[in-house]
Amino acid sequence: MKNIIIAAGYATRLYPLTKDFPKPLLKIGEKSILERLMDDVDRIEDINEHIIVTNHRFAPIFEEWKAKTSYNKPIKIIDDGTTDNENRLGAVRDLLLAVTGSPDGQPIDDTAYIDDDLMVLAADNLLDFSLQGFVDFFKEKETSIIMCHHEPELKRLQRTGVIAVDDNMRVLKMQEKPEVPVSNWAVPPFYIYKKEDLPLIKDCMSHGCGFDAPGNLAHYLTDRTPMHAWRMPGKRFDIGSLDSYHEAQTLFG
Repeated sequence: MKNIIIAAGYATRLYPLTKDFPKPLLKIGEKSILERLMDDVDRIEDINEHIIVTNHRFAPIFEEWKAKTSYNKPIKIIDDGTTDNENRLGAVRDLLLAVTGSPDGQPIDDTAYIDDDLMVLAADNLLDFSLQGFVDFFKEKETSIIMCHHEPELKRLQRTGVIAVDDNMRVLKMQEKPEVPVSNWAVPPFYIYKKEDLPLIKDCMSHGCGFDAPGNLAHYLTDRTPMHAWRMPGKRFDIGSLDSYHEAQTLFG
C-alpha cells in the first residue's frame, strides 16, 4: 500500500507563516504537523512507500526535510509544477499525478502508473489515534473506504462532506457541503482506495469529477463502486487558520 500525502496547497489563510514555507512542516511543539502523521503511518506494516505531492515553490524545502529524516519506508517527493494559489492543480489532480504521472489521469508510460492500494491523507490534520485501525477496517471490508465522524453542528456539516450509511457502514450516498445534510456523519480527508478501483480513479477527470477538494474523488466513486466508512475512534484537529495553529500549539505542543 502506498501512502500518498497531498501537500501542494499554499495555505493562504496562514499567511505570513506559510507565505514561503509549507504548512505541513510547521512545528507543533518539537515535531512538525507532517512528522506527527508520518510517525504513525510509517509503523503500519502494509505501507511500503510514502509519496508526498507538493508544489514547485515548496518542493526544495520538502527535499531538504527528507534528507534529514529517518523513516523505515522510502519517501518520494513529487513536484506538481505549480507556483501559486491561482494555478494550483487541486487535490484530485495532484493524486492523479502521483498515481499515473499525469494530472489528467492518462499515464505517460506504464512505468509511471502505480498498481497498488492507496492510502490518501491530508497533510494538515493532527490525530490522537493510529491509522492502523483504518487499514485493518479496509482489509476487513475489502472495498475502498473513507473515514467519518459524528458531527452535531449543522453549520459544520454544511462545510464538509456528509454521508449516509447502512447498518454495515456501507456508504449509500455522499454529499459535498450540503445545504440539507442526509445525516450527521461528516467525512474528514482520509481515504483508502483499493487497487481494483484504480481504473475508475484514472478515468475520473473524463467523467466530470471535481478536482479541487480530496472529497470530490470519494464522492465520484460512491456512485460507481462499493465503499465503506470507518468511524474515527478519536479526535482530529484541522489546522486551517492562524487561530487554529496557535490553538494546536496549546493543545499538542
